[in-house]
Amino acid sequence: MSVTLDLSRVSGAAPAVPAPINLSGLTRAQMVAVLTESGVVEHGKAKMRATQVFRWLHHRGVTDFAQMTDVAKETRARLAERFSVSRPEIVERQVSKDGTRKWLIRMGPGIEVETVYIPSVGRAGALCVSSQVGCTLNCSFCHTGTQALVRNLTAAEIVAQVQIAKDDLAEWPSDKDDRLLSNIVFMGMGEPLYNLGSVADAIDIISDNEGIAISRRRITVSTSGVVPQLQALGEKTQAMLAISLHATNDALRDVLVPLNKKYPLAQLMAGIRAYPGLSNARRVTFEYVMLKGVNDSLDEARALVKLIKGLPAKVNLIPFNPWPGSDYQCSDWATIEAFGAILNKAGYSSPIRTPRGRDILAACGQLKSESEKVRASALRQLSMAAMAGVLDDDDDGDEAA
Repeated sequence: MSVTLDLSRVSGAAPAVPAPINLSGLTRAQMVAVLTESGVVEHGKAKMRATQVFRWLHHRGVTDFAQMTDVAKETRARLAERFSVSRPEIVERQVSKDGTRKWLIRMGPGIEVETVYIPSVGRAGALCVSSQVGCTLNCSFCHTGTQALVRNLTAAEIVAQVQIAKDDLAEWPSDKDDRLLSNIVFMGMGEPLYNLGSVADAIDIISDNEGIAISRRRITVSTSGVVPQLQALGEKTQAMLAISLHATNDALRDVLVPLNKKYPLAQLMAGIRAYPGLSNARRVTFEYVMLKGVNDSLDEARALVKLIKGLPAKVNLIPFNPWPGSDYQCSDWATIEAFGAILNKAGYSSPIRTPRGRDILAACGQLKSESEKVRASALRQLSMAAMAGVLDDDDDGDEAA
């Protein structure tokens, strides 16, 4: 006779307690709803309390309800019982000789991402944030693509990367006249459009004038070309658009950016041309990593001009730095300059970006975390590609990656 044990009634077995909601990941409208539903705040006072808490979190940068001195002590105690405003763990902090800073951040067991701050980019400095742990795209030139996807980041985890950077830069309160962080670029680990809900909420929080208050025109989202989400990205976020392009024909792009097999160039370009708000004041940026003998011929440059003809656009030419296991080499400097000259002659800005943060492995598209079971000390010995090919250095509000 078989016997089945029912363990659901074992004495002393406690039900799982859900983790407290981190208020840092809520827009003000979401915070009003959560505070009301929790019963911590009366319905009539929820909007006022939400704005107070929001300002303490994103304008003042506090990490403890006890610091919110214009909220009643009893209310602060109830908030602390139900919610969290804590930061994730900083596993490692590195500063490059050129001022670039990189943080390895642990969101939970095995959940780690890297975030990079680049000074003197955009109006003052840009922060490259991650939207996923790992990536599914497997772009053949990208080191990050060799790390399997673990999961999407929540809005709170995306916003936490900005908060950690502001902590380190002593950037509180958010309205400091001499702010060092002026631009946000979603160019870290992952494909942002595969996590658009959290990315859109994070952008709402980051751009809210009651908090961090970074203009949406100074927030850039880079995608490898998830065409069905482009319209939603523009409508939900009004962010600047960057496209990880790297090739001008489907045969080559299928190899460099395998997502192209699903959304080929004709579909991608049609989606870009329909992107909400695209104009001379809100140009699309095309990212083009320069690979020797692969995509750097003058014929490719002319094909690129033809491909983007009529679009308000600019092209960032990014020198490639080899990394262990990569089969690619960087184009010769003269080749990159000649390539750019053709684009310039056609009327397209095409800056060549000098690598930044090489000595701390802070290169865009080459980030890998310890969730790959690679020690940070070993990571320092790896080569990584250029990161500073993200933004115009001008001050016209049209920065993009």
